[in-house]
Amino acid sequence: MKISVTEIARVIDHTLLAPEATAEMAAQLCREADEHGFYSVCVSPVFVPLARDRLAGSPVRVCTVVGFPAGVNETAVKAYEARRAIQQGADEIDMVMNVGAAKAGDWTRVGLDVESVVDSAPGHLVKVILETCLLTDEEKQRACEVCVAAGAGFVKTSTGFNASGANVADIRLMRAAVGPNVGVKASGGIRDYQTACKMIEAGASRLGTSSGLKITSGHMLPQP
Repeated sequence: MKISVTEIARVIDHTLLAPEATAEMAAQLCREADEHGFYSVCVSPVFVPLARDRLAGSPVRVCTVVGFPAGVNETAVKAYEARRAIQQGADEIDMVMNVGAAKAGDWTRVGLDVESVVDSAPGHLVKVILETCLLTDEEKQRACEVCVAAGAGFVKTSTGFNASGANVADIRLMRAAVGPNVGVKASGGIRDYQTACKMIEAGASRLGTSSGLKITSGHMLPQP
């Protein structure tokens, strides 16, 4: 299946989460997303107000992260982060699951953690980062089920801050686990057009990447 560059651009969350990122870099990210028709920018919470202002009037959405990158913040702290981000202009929240609780089989805690963030972000899309490289296939399956039951609109593979990112097998597993009505975001290690296509073909409905310009080969794309 051939996927057009325009179609790929419209599912890219153009991402800048490096700890050394500056306000100037965040502003550039916003310009690139607007010019190339990317779905959103994904920035650290400190840059949400900047992104909101730079993208005012643009169809590009503002996404930020909660409990990032380890996911071990207290649930109340994650909920506050989500509320604060939305107050400052975030449209979408990418939260990191409590991976330790998942590894311990404490799925009640995992679910309550996700539900608290979802409840703190009414009307806003919440994506849950599973950090798939740290989970068994059985844990990935269960995590997907728990996140959907807790009200998440998406499950996401990775933060990009661990051993590995997205792969086709995990995307297929996650898509099968959540069904057709919940999103699957592939992130981590998506750096070229071919990899982006493979992720979409496997079932990804969004791509998180800092390589959006390379993936779309620098073409100027029409606005959605």
